[in-house]
Amino acid sequence: MKRISITTDITSDLSQDLLEKYGIRTVPLYITLDGKSYKDTLEISPEEIFAYAERTGKLPKTAAAPIQEFIDFFRKVSAESESVIHINLGSKFSSTHQNAVIAAREFENVYVVDSANLSTGSGHVVLEAAKLAEEGLSAREIVEKLERLVPKVEASFVIDTLDYLKMGGRCSSLVAMGAALLNIKPCIEVVDGEMTVGKKYRGKIERAIEKYVTDRLKDRDDIVTDRIFITHAGCPEEIIERTKDLVKELQPFDEVIVTTASCTISCHCGPKTLGVLFKRK
Repeated sequence: MKRISITTDITSDLSQDLLEKYGIRTVPLYITLDGKSYKDTLEISPEEIFAYAERTGKLPKTAAAPIQEFIDFFRKVSAESESVIHINLGSKFSSTHQNAVIAAREFENVYVVDSANLSTGSGHVVLEAAKLAEEGLSAREIVEKLERLVPKVEASFVIDTLDYLKMGGRCSSLVAMGAALLNIKPCIEVVDGEMTVGKKYRGKIERAIEKYVTDRLKDRDDIVTDRIFITHAGCPEEIIERTKDLVKELQPFDEVIVTTASCTISCHCGPKTLGVLFKRK
């Protein structure tokens, strides 16, 4: 029997290699497209979502895993483990967290942590949990450390177009049109568990990303440099490689990890979105 199992939902955007390396198990979210439901990433890809949105001008619907699915998942994992620590997409973004909390009440050994974040902002918390479990800490000790870590995770993204936020009802057509006319690339930040608009960049997305990464990392001494995620949706390889080089120039990170955004995250940000996500001291 495993001492502590770490689990998360698919939107933490950790690569399959990382999931396998740390033995992390995932719960899917769901994408509904033309009346049919698909498991995020497992049965549908972000590229298919982008193609659908381009063709129809509409976004698929996203949905949390239902409570019963969490109960079935926790029953299986908890039967194989002394304790289970589950880290979820932030509670202000989705009912995923609340569903997991309700399901966990059926078990004495399942702990649910609200990441108050999304994408690899949550992923940082998941990896910390896995590393602390390897160090031999108890489940309660790990949960306490994770809760202290949550507000120190800095997550942000630059998006190429507001069309996806418009289709998802998160901004008006007028705002989206104005941003397109002025060639504005906004930075979306996670602050207190919610998305907010930060600095706005002008020009092509390639240049906007360079300015954004420089603003986030240059001359800062409050960053934990063990790991940074570069997480993207539909970015060309040359942008990703340039971003990796720039990150290494600006801060001495031990690991620079590139991951791809899940379908749920991609639905709301659209293609050519890129973020750098790291921890503060």
